[in-house]
Parts: sequence; C-alpha cells; structure tokens
Amino acid sequence: MNKPSTLRRILTTDIPVVLIILLAIGPFVWMILTSLTPTAQLSATGVSLSPAGWSTDNYIRLLKQTSFLVNMLHSLIIAGGTVILGLVVSVTAAYALSRFRFGGRKLIMLQFLLVNMFPIVLLILPLFVLFRKLGLLDTHIGLILANSTVAIPFAVWMLTSYVGAIPRTLDEAAMIDGCSRLQALRRIVLPLAMPGIISTGIYIFITAWNEYLYALTLGGRNVRPVTVAIQTLIGEYQIEWGLLAAGGVVGALPATILFLLVQRRLIGGLTQGAVKG
Repeated sequence: MNKPSTLRRILTTDIPVVLIILLAIGPFVWMILTSLTPTAQLSATGVSLSPAGWSTDNYIRLLKQTSFLVNMLHSLIIAGGTVILGLVVSVTAAYALSRFRFGGRKLIMLQFLLVNMFPIVLLILPLFVLFRKLGLLDTHIGLILANSTVAIPFAVWMLTSYVGAIPRTLDEAAMIDGCSRLQALRRIVLPLAMPGIISTGIYIFITAWNEYLYALTLGGRNVRPVTVAIQTLIGEYQIEWGLLAAGGVVGALPATILFLLVQRRLIGGLTQGAVKG
C-alpha cells in the first residue's frame, strides 16, 4: 500500500467529508436531544449527550395541548396543491419551450432563471395587495398561488432541459400514427420524463413545505402552516426549548421521509435533466 497516497486521501477527502457530515447532521441531532430532554434538566444543566433520562413529554404536550396536527394538515394541503399546480404549468411550459422554436424563447428562459435570483420578500407586498382585493388572504388557494411564484420558474427551467433530452422523433412518430400534440405529450413524453417530473415534484413539495415568509404574511388564524406554528411556540417572556425542538422534529418528518424514500430517483432526475440545455 502506498502510504503517502493513503495519507493524502485521508487528509484531502476522508476528514473533510466527515466534517461536512457532522456539520450537516449536528443541528438535527442537537434538536432531537433537546426535544427528548426533560424540561427541568434543560433549565438546570441544558442539553446533554447523555441526559439522566429521556422524556417524550414535549411531544405529548405538542400534540395534545396545541393545534400542531391541524397546522401540519394545512401544510400538506398547501404543499400538495402547489405540487399539482406547479407540475401542470411547468410540464406544459417545458414541453412548449423544448419542442417549439419561436421569437423570445431564450429571453423567456432567461427570465425564468433570473426570477430565482431575487428574494421573495420583493413579491410579498404586491401579492398582499392583490390577494386582499381578490379575497385570497388567509386561504389555502392564496398560499398555493404564492408558493407557485417561487416553485414554477425553477421547475420550468429544470423540466425544459429534461424534456429537451427526449428525441423529437418519438413525438413525430406518434403524430404520424394519428396522435394529436396533447396525446403525444401524454402517451410518449410524460412516461419518458417521469423521473424528472417526480424529482421536480419533490423539489416543489419541499420548497412549499419549508416556506415561511408567504405563510406568515399571507396566512392567518384560519390557515397557519407548520413553519408559522413553530414560531408561535416562542412565548413573550420565555422560550420552552424542549417544546420548540419537538415542533421542529415533527415538522421536519414529512419532508425528510419523502426525501429518504425517493432520494435515488430525485438525484437521478436532477442529473439526467442537466445533460442537455
């Protein structure tokens, strides 16, 4: 074994990777430990890697004494609605941009990319005024539309590259056999683009689930997603860290489980979609 090369690999690859992993999972481990530490111990000694005894009291209080489960239902409705709307718009737009050549196509693609460079806080005031006039404040539909302003531009950009990698000859052969343009899209393009569509849908879901500014500004008492509900656990004069950490753990579970279930398909869809621009 070549010792210098092994030492160089350890110093340049193994140790940096381990440090990155620790930095990535460290906050989550700390949050889980905080949520399982009894309140009295948190007040006395703080979080410990080996507490005197684990306790699920924070989770029991969170689920029984607050409306956190209802808030999670609101988040599921908003995230699911954003996925449906985002995929319907982005798939059809990506098909049009990848199959047709027309004036301004490159400018449109550039605009989709530039939209993601601006902070969403710039859109909050115009959307608030518009939604107030339309009666969409504190509604699921309003938050779905608001989240779509962030999700759709990147989804269109990603799916355009993915659909563009599918040979046009397949569409043309289907239309020669009697299919219309929409039938060719549904029967030929959609099945082949399904890995990219799934990865895009997961991206939209996670983006909508974790969104906070729109939920805080455009939501209210009737529609309060998880991200805002966690913030309300902070009291005026004190912070119950155990309860707050339990809310963070429970709120992160749906997106985490979804990502773990489809991570291979997600990574595959992202890499295949990046092959052709």
